[in-house]
Amino acid sequence: MKKDTLNRILNIVMGSFCGFFIGYGLYSFIDYRARPGLYAMQSAPWYTGTLLYGIVTAAVLLVCLLLKRIIRKK
Repeated sequence: MKKDTLNRILNIVMGSFCGFFIGYGLYSFIDYRARPGLYAMQSAPWYTGTLLYGIVTAAVLLVCLLLKRIIRKK
């Protein structure tokens, strides 16, 4: 595969994960504002799911950035 093609694929993956994280965070916040009583019954805070997705997103971005750096050096 060409460097340019792999670089574009990595950019798409990175953008998709960032967009998913932002969308999920906004949805969680809006849902929390609409129904705070539903989240009051849980033992964990309402943003716990968002933090978990944030960690996964950061890990994927880190792997993609490392791959992009390896591709650039070759």
